[in-house]
This record gives sequence, structure tokens and C-alpha cells, in this order.
Amino acid sequence: MEKVRVGMVGYKFMGKAHSNAYRALPMFFPEVIKPEMTAICGRDPEGLEQARAQFGWASSETDWKELVKREDIDLIDINAPSDAHKAIALAAAAAGKHIFCEKPLALTLADSREMLEAAETAGVKHMVGFNYRFAPAIQLAKKLVSDGRIGEIHHFRAVFLQDWIIDPSFPLVWRLQKEIAGSGSHGDLGAHLIDMARYLVGEFNEVIGMSETFVKERPIASAMTGLSAKGSEDGPRGEVTVDDATVFMTRFANGALGSFEATRFAAGHRCTNAFEINGSKGSIKFDFERMNELQVYFTDDAEDVQGFRRVLATDPSHAYMDAWWPAGHTIGYEHTFTHEMHELMQAFAEDRQPVPNFVDGVKCQEVLEAVDRSIAERRWVSISELA
Repeated sequence: MEKVRVGMVGYKFMGKAHSNAYRALPMFFPEVIKPEMTAICGRDPEGLEQARAQFGWASSETDWKELVKREDIDLIDINAPSDAHKAIALAAAAAGKHIFCEKPLALTLADSREMLEAAETAGVKHMVGFNYRFAPAIQLAKKLVSDGRIGEIHHFRAVFLQDWIIDPSFPLVWRLQKEIAGSGSHGDLGAHLIDMARYLVGEFNEVIGMSETFVKERPIASAMTGLSAKGSEDGPRGEVTVDDATVFMTRFANGALGSFEATRFAAGHRCTNAFEINGSKGSIKFDFERMNELQVYFTDDAEDVQGFRRVLATDPSHAYMDAWWPAGHTIGYEHTFTHEMHELMQAFAEDRQPVPNFVDGVKCQEVLEAVDRSIAERRWVSISELA
């Protein structure tokens, strides 16, 4: 293939991130198959046309069903709200289109399994959007773990802390409605932590958790874009039907212990997506707010110089960095999406499934639902119970 013709559903927060990645890929990674931005899809004609022109898409559709039917589309990119993922993915698979879908893959485990089955039956390529895997510092962490340089893993502890809805007058956006989002901080933020743990440590064995919704009602939103919204504090209010915070513990299949905290009520934390891994030979620490850095400790260092070292993952020896800037010239959030699309285009070139794919989306959903069951039943839940 010389190009992959993309039809994208969604044009706001993730739509802009994906569009930027498609545009940047040929400039910085000219060796990969070129994504062609063929059509963008959304329900609001005025907002859609503005996004089409601004992002650089060739055409637009206001009905995703029409987009999926188009013969000039090879790949359907789904970054619409979570409740739309399943229907679009099933239709895309039936039409023989390859699929990229943002996380969480679906509202339920059953739906995610149905999406995976449809994609496998159709024989199409499928990828799920866990973009944080593609930070060069994360790729370095993966290498250190896989090469055994920090030894046998004992602990994985992770937090994803935000504060964007801490104001009780912040409007009721779709991310706070279970029928659209599926869950709150758990499925939105916790899903990234779960995927990171699976990527770096391995499969989950059992979980136990708790959650809380601190603000039960909010003003109905009159307009919303990304993580911002407008609403009247004196106007009608609606029920918040998702969690504001979820905390859980796990035992991994390899015996390691894990702890996870996802919240939108951590004042002062804009996007603290952080983890620490402790092994028998050393430790790793990462915080996405300092995404170019990895803190590394090795137990076999000389005693007088032992301690965490700051590794700036910007040298050409680090994943993807030879395509960007001279060493020490850092990259940002948007680059993780470019690297993500690089993996997708490489999968086309090599005729393989990209990673992470719908299998990873299903595995993540299994853990999410096991935690939900644990919270509801106030007990440890084995992942095998959801098989």
C-alpha cells in the first residue's frame, strides 16, 4: 500500500489530536505509508465544516453510516463519545474497513468482545488508542523491564490525578453520564493506568476496589468542547451517574502487587499520570507531566552514588527520537499520537495487527468490570470470573 485513506468520526479534542498526527507523520516519518485525510464526520454541519477546513480534511459527512459506505475509505478512525464506538466499529468491520478506536473500547465488556469478534471475522486491522505507550520514556521503561534490568517485579503503583470538575458548578458534560461515557474517572483515566500496567508488568489476576461520586448533581451543559463546557448555575440540574474517583488494588498473575488511583478531584493536579515500578534489581518512576524523563534506580550501583538518576529520553537511541529534534529538545503530548499512528501505518506495511489492538481493549475492559463488580459486591474479584 502506498497510502491509507482515512475516514474519521469525531472532530473535537481527540479529533484534533488524531488530525495533527496524520498531518505530522509524513513530514517526520517519510518512510512509512502515508495516511490520506479523506473524510471527517460529525453531526453539527457548521462545526464540522470549520474542523474540516482547519484540520485539513478533503471532505466531510454528517452521518457516519454514509462514511462507512464510501469506497474511497480504507480506515475508520473512531473518536466519538464512547456510546457510539460499538455501532460504528461493527458497521466498519462489516464493510471491510480497518478500524482505529479510542479507549475505552466500549461501554461494556460484552460490547468490546463483540467488536473484537467482528473485526477478527472480517479480517481487518484493528487498533485501540492507548497513546501513552508511545512516549519514548515509556518505551525505555518497557525495554528496561523486558531486558530484566530491574529484575523480578514486586510492585506497580499508579495514579492519574486531575481536578477539572472539582468546582460543583461545573456543568454536566457527557463524560459524567454513564449511558454515554460508560464510567467516569475509572474508565477514562483508570483505563490508561490498566493498559500501562499490562504493557509493563503483565496480566491481572484479581482486584478489589472502592469509588465515590463527590458531586451528585450538576447544571445541565448548554455547550461543551473537549474538557470545557458552559452552563447556568441557576438553571436545571442533572444527576452525575459515574464515579468521580476510583481506587483499587490488584495481584498480578506473576505475583507482583499493584495499586491504582484515578480521580478528577485532586486539587492542583492538571494531568498527573504517574507510576512507579519496584523490582529486585532496581526501580523506575515516570510522570507524564515530565514526559521526556524517566527516573531509574539500580541496586548494583556503587553505594556512594546510589539513588534515582534522571534519564532524558530524547537521544536518537530512544524510540522515535531520531525523527524529531537534537538531543535535549523535548517533545510533547501530541507526539504520542504521531507515534501511535506510526505503529498503525507500520502494521499496514508489515501486514500484521498493530499493538495495542482490540485484544488489549478487551483485556482492559475485563479489569475495569472486575473492579466495578468488586465495588458492588465489596469483595476480591478474580479476572477469570469474567471469562
